[in-house]
Amino acid sequence: MTTSGYQEQREQVVQAAKLLTDAGVLSHSGHGNMSMRLPNKEHLLLTSVGRIDQLSAEQMVVVTLDGELVEGKIEPVAREIIGMHTNVYRLRADVNAVIHTHSPRATSFAMAHQPLPCVYEAFLRFGITEDVPVAQWGPRGSQEAVAYIVEQLQQHPTVPALLLANHGLLAFSRDPLATAQLIVAMEEAAQLILDAQTLGGARPFPANALERERRHMQQFGSAH
Repeated sequence: MTTSGYQEQREQVVQAAKLLTDAGVLSHSGHGNMSMRLPNKEHLLLTSVGRIDQLSAEQMVVVTLDGELVEGKIEPVAREIIGMHTNVYRLRADVNAVIHTHSPRATSFAMAHQPLPCVYEAFLRFGITEDVPVAQWGPRGSQEAVAYIVEQLQQHPTVPALLLANHGLLAFSRDPLATAQLIVAMEEAAQLILDAQTLGGARPFPANALERERRHMQQFGSAH
């Protein structure tokens, strides 16, 4: 297999990175990492560099779910986060893409060790009905940090994202574009919640908000 393999999947990751860049939700450094489950379900496409704001299709490697490098060369800054990605895939069979960023406003909640409240309507379009939880801090890419991520995934089996304490965020969904769109919604939510604090704070949804939103979406055939 050469680096020309999985070209369709590589382009999907590049387009998702472009969406994040164009939306202005990356940190000033452009830092981030992205992965996509490959058709054989045992291998992942993973970005091989530490920033994704100018990502190209060639800047990706193939790794196994055990973290073994199958194809390509990877920078140390990208290699150390492999476990953060692979464990999401192990626990979530429905997940086919994982993205990590330092999106500033969402990361503000991670810095404060505060869950991101589910009060923004866009969250309902992603089926989110609970606050986005915070995984405790551990050294970047360490077994300790990964264990905290796994702990939150097990405690919150339906959430499509986690905040990483003092670090950033981790989002996952059915494909790279949907995952990128989720990050945009999270960053918007974080900004709006922070702004709403000057007006007395954001208010919660009614208890049946998700069901009502789903009925509305089915009626009009809309999606997030």
